Amino acid sequence: MKGMLRVMLFVFAVYALMYSHAEAQLTKGDVYLTPHVGGYIFDGAQSINSDPMYGVGLEFDMSEKLAIEGVIDYVDTDMQGTGSDVDALIFKFDYLYHFNLGEGVIPYASAGLGLMNIEDNPRSDVHMFSIVNYGGGIKFKVSDRMFLRGDVRHMVAMASADTYHNLAFSVGLAVRLGDRVAALPPSLTVTGSDSDGDGVDDSMDKCPGTPKGVPVNSNGCPMDTDGDGVYDYLDKCPGTPAGAPVNVSGCPLDTDGDGVYDYMDKCPETPKGVPVNDKGCPKDSDGDGVYDHLDKCPNTPKGIPVDANGCPKKFKEKVTIDLLVEFAFDRAKIQSIYGEHVQKVANFLIAYPETKATIEGHTDSIGSESYNLSLSQKRANAVMKKLIEHGIDASRLSAVGYGESMPIADNSTKAGRQANRRAVATISIVIEK
Repeated sequence: MKGMLRVMLFVFAVYALMYSHAEAQLTKGDVYLTPHVGGYIFDGAQSINSDPMYGVGLEFDMSEKLAIEGVIDYVDTDMQGTGSDVDALIFKFDYLYHFNLGEGVIPYASAGLGLMNIEDNPRSDVHMFSIVNYGGGIKFKVSDRMFLRGDVRHMVAMASADTYHNLAFSVGLAVRLGDRVAALPPSLTVTGSDSDGDGVDDSMDKCPGTPKGVPVNSNGCPMDTDGDGVYDYLDKCPGTPAGAPVNVSGCPLDTDGDGVYDYMDKCPETPKGVPVNDKGCPKDSDGDGVYDHLDKCPNTPKGIPVDANGCPKKFKEKVTIDLLVEFAFDRAKIQSIYGEHVQKVANFLIAYPETKATIEGHTDSIGSESYNLSLSQKRANAVMKKLIEHGIDASRLSAVGYGESMPIADNSTKAGRQANRRAVATISIVIEK
């Protein structure tokens, strides 16, 4: 950056020496295009590296001394430490007051307002700042249509809670465009009056009486960055999503006071003091469909039908659940595909502690009868053990092996033999209300 500054100053000095003898004068109605390059130095608190700046302006001379100018500048830089890419785009509208010294030299003072948009990639974080700038520069006449121009500005960037002091400097050319304009459009007429001191002429100010020091837009009204109808300087919740209803402080409404804003709340009107999840709905810890603050039987096992109080339903009719586990050939290990079904049967037994279960083990007809009887007992024992692991007291369970004596399918087929390699149980209960 220092090297670039030295180059700019050298070029600036050469042009000053070459053309200092030329007569310089601004003419009312002139329009100048002002491409320029320079540097932008960020406040250290922003943790953004200082880098070259590129831009272009359009200047309109309202008299021999006073001009207005719109400027767009761009800075391609990165964050300190992380190195992530940062794009800064600056839009500003300035007044320039010239001091005509003759001899081809025109110093000027300047001040204006604008906006800075900073985007941090790849996170796509976007920050918008209001800008007040002031400073000055000097113009050296090169020809009847061209000036060499140097410029230095103090850039005061303001967000809702932070203010940063930046510095911008540039060198460029001011090239007059076309024929001279006859007069300034009425909408830009300068009256020289700014009653509330916000930098916007009274003739253009749609919000007279703005408090001193409050950033304003081009209409002289306080900034409302998130568009919620509450000015930034009064807004305690900047960045509210568009369309979200807010209170007088600019914060989203939370009508039921559960800590979840209305625009995110899926369960409005939650009773006061009831714990809620991140969607604003009362918690249902056991997942039975009855909210915790209404649930008189917390921790009901998953899958058990419950009543309005969250307790297992009581039936007049008989309630039955079947257990069926099939085994691989000559194996007594429970396959993982039956794990969820065994859990469901365990939940049933937990919900209805009056019940008991007898697990029957069976085999196909391959092998000796004595071997199959032993294998079927192992299968029944394996299921019983798994239910005990799920919290069922062993005193409520029994296991019996029947070997190959009770087939349910034809043992002459592969599918039939698979169906016969099983452990089964039918658990039933009748409970009156």
